[in-house]
Amino acid sequence: MRILIGSAHPYLPQLLGGAQSSTHELALAFRQRGHDVCVVSGLAGHGWFGFRRRVELKLRRRRWVRDEQLGYPVCRAWFASDVVADVARDFRADVAMFQSGFPVQMARAMAGTDIPSVIYLHNVETDDLGGRLSELNGIAFIANSRFTAESFRRSDGISADVIYPMVEADRYRTSSSRKNVTFINPHPHKGVDIALKVAEACPDIPFVFVKAWTLSPKDEDSLEQHAARLSNLSIRPPTRDMQSVYGKARILLAPSRWEEAFGRVAAEAHLSGIPVVGSDRGGLPEAIGPGGSVHSLDAPMEEWVEAVRALWSDEAHYQAVSAAALQYSQRDDMRPERQIDRIVKILATAHEEGRK
Repeated sequence: MRILIGSAHPYLPQLLGGAQSSTHELALAFRQRGHDVCVVSGLAGHGWFGFRRRVELKLRRRRWVRDEQLGYPVCRAWFASDVVADVARDFRADVAMFQSGFPVQMARAMAGTDIPSVIYLHNVETDDLGGRLSELNGIAFIANSRFTAESFRRSDGISADVIYPMVEADRYRTSSSRKNVTFINPHPHKGVDIALKVAEACPDIPFVFVKAWTLSPKDEDSLEQHAARLSNLSIRPPTRDMQSVYGKARILLAPSRWEEAFGRVAAEAHLSGIPVVGSDRGGLPEAIGPGGSVHSLDAPMEEWVEAVRALWSDEAHYQAVSAAALQYSQRDDMRPERQIDRIVKILATAHEEGRK
C-alpha cells in the first residue's frame, strides 16, 4: 500500500515528542514491510530548519515543502489540513492515517478524495482533535492505550482498537551504568515542580533533566536557576539519541500532571530494565505496570522521595523491580511485529472497503 501519515503538529526534527517518535518508527516499519510511506505535517518557522523551509516555500511557490532526510518523504506546511488532500493525491495514497494534531479536521479535508482515512488517537485532549470524532462517518479508530479508548468511548461513543505505541527496542535498549535519576521533558505539564522537589530532597543522588518540548522564557529561566542552585542537578539539551540518555539512568522519574494517554518514556526505559517512578495520570499507570511505582499527585512529597530512595539504595528491591520492568517490556502487546500486523490489517481493510 501507499500510506499517508498526517498530523498538523510539526514533525522531526522540529518537534521531539512521543507522537513524533512513534510516527517515525511506524513509517520505518511500514517501509520494511514493502509499503510506501509519506508523512504530512505542520511546519514551525523558528530555527535554521524552519528558516530554510520558509525560503523554499517562497522560491517554489508551493503550499508545502518536501524533504527526505528521515528516509521517507515528509511534506510540511504552515497549515497541514489545508494541503493534506493535495499531498495525498500527489503521493497517490491508498489510505491515510491521521494522528494527534487536528486529525478530525484532516480527515474532513479528505472528503473530496476517494482515499479512506483511519485515525490513531495518541492523546485525550479534545481541543487537539479539530472536531468531534462522533461526527465522522466510515472512519476506523485506533487508540494508543485502553485509557484512551475508554475516554473516547465515553465522550464520543466510538470504538477503537487498542494498539500501544511502537517502540523499536534497538533504538532504546542499552546496558546502563545506573548513575542517575533521569527526568525527560522538564515542562510544567510533565510535573517539573515535583521532579525539582524530589531532586532537592535527595542532594546525594545525581539527577539529569533532559529537555524535549520548548519552554517559555519564564520556565526556562526557572529551570536554569534551579540547576544553578542544586549541585546534584544537570540539564541536557533535546536529543534523539535516547540510548545515551538511558545508558546512564538507574531510575526514570515521570511525575506527569498531564492526562497522559500512555507514557511512552516508561516503555522505553523498561527495555533496559530501568524502573519508573510515576504519577497516576491517564494511561501512565498502564505503561508503568509492575515495572515501577505509581503515586498520586496529591501524595505527600515524602512518598515520592521514599520511592526514589528505595530504588536507589536497596539493591535487592532494585533488582526485583528492574527484572519486572524488563519482563513487562516483552509482553505481546509491545512486540513491534504484532503491532504492525494489526495496524496494517486495519489500514488494508479501510483501503479495501474504500474501493467498494
